[in-house]
Amino acid sequence: MTGVLAVTMGEPAGIGPDLLLALYAQRRERQLPAFAVFGHAGFLAARARRLGFDIAIQETDSAGAEAVYANRLPVIPIEGNVADRPGEPEAEAAPAVIAAIARAVEATLAGDCRAVVTAPIHKGALYHAGFRHPGHTEFLAELSAMGGPPKLPVMMLAHGDLRTVPLTIHVPLAQVPGLVSHELIVATLRVMAHDLRARFGIGVPRIAVAGLNPHAGEGGSIGREDIDIVAPAIAAAQAEGIDAIGPLPADTLFHRPHWRHYDAVLAMYHDQALIPIKTVAFDEGVNVTLGLPIVRTSPDHGTAFDLAGTGRASPASFAAAIAMAHRMTAERR
Repeated sequence: MTGVLAVTMGEPAGIGPDLLLALYAQRRERQLPAFAVFGHAGFLAARARRLGFDIAIQETDSAGAEAVYANRLPVIPIEGNVADRPGEPEAEAAPAVIAAIARAVEATLAGDCRAVVTAPIHKGALYHAGFRHPGHTEFLAELSAMGGPPKLPVMMLAHGDLRTVPLTIHVPLAQVPGLVSHELIVATLRVMAHDLRARFGIGVPRIAVAGLNPHAGEGGSIGREDIDIVAPAIAAAQAEGIDAIGPLPADTLFHRPHWRHYDAVLAMYHDQALIPIKTVAFDEGVNVTLGLPIVRTSPDHGTAFDLAGTGRASPASFAAAIAMAHRMTAERR
């Protein structure tokens, strides 16, 4: 399939720029598909020199990026005040970081790029520039809405055929029981079932649903949410033809042989979903946003300021995110 992947530069003080430069340097041995970086060309050149990469960088547009990729890193230029200071996030760079994401989504929606692969951002720095979203996922949903109301974005963590989705994400644990609702469970299962078919080519996705409470409530003796909310929502999804099973005790659900019986797991909260996938694939997990009109993936790690500029950060998760975006678009049904 022709067309490049749109890769955003991410937080300049973090490891995202280091990793995308390393992956471009390793593009032939890793057999990576063509990608273009939406970012500040001068900053990327400075970071490449710091890391000792002999990489030629050429500013271009999306249409010309694929031809450039063979010998020079194609950069879709984003203007701004972006300094090469690893480990030192600066608010002055925030507008360029935000613009890189917006421009990459715009190009992908227009069909100029195949998918968006986002490098990690530092939300604390972005908030000073007016960023008002909890994270990438919600911002991408707004950008992709094309003038209408944002669709429900769903965060999935994936490694091979192991996939997990947290129903609630970056909220205090004390708020989770109040946010677990019949409507949210059914809506999330709809998005999961649709995208597992459309993006991953799974004909009849089988989705396990973890219980909120230990032992899925143990018949109501350890909380009634699984009886009163989770189970009826699963039944409603089943009535729509979604192959959902549960609620199942989370302490045994993620035992790998059991986990592999399902195409994905819907967990009730952030750590319930992320701890299992990071345990089995800490360096190779991929963050995928479901429910969007475009494909978006991201490495499953943060900015790692302590490793930025050192060359010691592993590019495995970033490489997996690029490879997954390529497969999801090259093999799209």
